[in-house]
Amino acid sequence: MSERFDVAVIGAGAAGMMCAAVAGQRGRSVVLLDHAARLAEKIRISGGGRCNFTNREVGPANFISNNPQFARSALEGYTAQDFVDLVMRYRIGFHEKHRGQLFCDESSEQIIAMLVAECDAGRVQWRRPVTIVDLVPDPAQGFRIVTEGGSIAAKSVVIATGGLSIPKIGATDYAYRTAKRFGLRVVEPRPALVPLTFSSDVWAPFAALSGVAVEVDVACAGTAARFREDLLFTHRGLSGPAVLQISSYWKPGTPLAIDLVPASDLRVELLERKDTSKQNLSQVLANYLPKRLASQWQQTAGIDDRRIAEWSNGALTALAAGLEHWHLVPDGTEGFRKAEVTAGGVDTAELSQKTFEAKRMPGLHFIGEAVDVTGWLGGYNFQWAWSSGFASGQAV
Repeated sequence: MSERFDVAVIGAGAAGMMCAAVAGQRGRSVVLLDHAARLAEKIRISGGGRCNFTNREVGPANFISNNPQFARSALEGYTAQDFVDLVMRYRIGFHEKHRGQLFCDESSEQIIAMLVAECDAGRVQWRRPVTIVDLVPDPAQGFRIVTEGGSIAAKSVVIATGGLSIPKIGATDYAYRTAKRFGLRVVEPRPALVPLTFSSDVWAPFAALSGVAVEVDVACAGTAARFREDLLFTHRGLSGPAVLQISSYWKPGTPLAIDLVPASDLRVELLERKDTSKQNLSQVLANYLPKRLASQWQQTAGIDDRRIAEWSNGALTALAAGLEHWHLVPDGTEGFRKAEVTAGGVDTAELSQKTFEAKRMPGLHFIGEAVDVTGWLGGYNFQWAWSSGFASGQAV
């Protein structure tokens, strides 16, 4: 005998708990299944343990997808302010960092506890940890979920199992395998919001700068994407918010264009200093760059450290151009192991924009990171989880 529910949600992360809570509070009988022993680990570790749970300003332009407008309906149906209102009802303190990013004052555990309470308010039943053996369409009951602990029948099934990023906390390809099994197209998953790496010969001069951070403008050839954020040097390449942001747009073989001094018109300022300063070039560059970076840049370029007044205008112009237009080609990424999210996923063309139901498999829904919608760094991916979870929870 199967347990019977109106809705079965597979995946008890951000999107899954939101969906289950909304459906349950609408009076639907809901069961929420997850394979992990520890609940919502991705929420727990996010934002350095304080969960960057949304952003003040969220719109389709903050997301990458084969259909950039697919996210609009869900984002308008459940906004960042809607989630902030929920956080405030639970009296969870929060603060805003730069660029609209909202974090808990204390702990991401508060967001998890809030979502659990919302599920409990909807009388959601939990099944975890549980291993799903099979998902079978059933003409009489909708779907039958076969688990190691028994069988569950549900009229609707929502897949909220996320992507492939951070496998050590339980990421799986379950959503993609399920979609393909039912004939749905999947946009090839790839690591996003991930550090970029470089070949050893390219990176050898810069490996010693590991730990150095500097604000930059970074762009990627072939796209309009451009971000001004901090860049962080690592032993193997580049990380930090600027690089994580641009990595979602980067494709193999594509060069990056980095301005290491975005707040200055370096050529003009160097020429002005030439006429007024008695400092050596290294002392001048230390006004614009971290000292270690300035020193390494000079060494790599074979630049003598003499007084700036002794430099020709042409040489200073070339130096400024090199710092403002640093072009280099990554050889790869740190992969899903270090990626914060997964780009790609279930093709949005296969899903209803309003309900997230599969057009070719009525009753089957995909939400959250499993879908080909990927947000920028800064709370956008959590907002996508809340918005897509809410939309599907209203529909099932």
